[in-house]
Amino acid sequence: MSDRHPDVQNLIDAHRLVSQALPAEQSVKSFFAKCHAALEVPGTAHPPSTAKPLAVCGHLTEALRRQPGDDPLMANLCAAFERISAHLTWRLRTGLDDHNTTFMNGHGNAVITGMNGLEGHQQALFGVSLVAPGVTYPNHWHPPEEGYLVIGAGAWRQEQGDWQHRNRGQTIHNPPHIVHAMRATASAPLLALWMLWLED
Repeated sequence: MSDRHPDVQNLIDAHRLVSQALPAEQSVKSFFAKCHAALEVPGTAHPPSTAKPLAVCGHLTEALRRQPGDDPLMANLCAAFERISAHLTWRLRTGLDDHNTTFMNGHGNAVITGMNGLEGHQQALFGVSLVAPGVTYPNHWHPPEEGYLVIGAGAWRQEQGDWQHRNRGQTIHNPPHIVHAMRATASAPLLALWMLWLED
């Protein structure tokens, strides 16, 4: 079935509005626009998750907490994600640092559109990563181009470059195949929505 769940559509719409308000010079803005154009055609709806949330999900409330500088678009995005978060299937990323219990207990990823998501989609993979305070998500890479939209602040690194802090509403653009990593601050969780382009 291809009918899109209202909560999925609300989150996509909220993300689109925030991304459209980004400065024109940000390369990730056109990337997000390409993904949103693809998402105008719904994929195949999948049933909501019945899996038990990961331990790291206990940090979601803090990551989503309203901040004094939130504009209405960002507040709407946080509310839309909060509504859908309980229906997501949260998974660990294995094969990076499986023997590091701090990492394995301190992160989670979930897919909204794409394989194993709330909606199957062939072009745009839309998901979320959550990292507990003080935890580093180690170096990894993938063929698809990627864009992050930050909800809970943290730092990102590409290749061997310096760590770059990003606050709520800021972005990261990863070209295809680039090695990248992210880490939460010592005092707060990192939460970011990401999109990957699957068709090139």
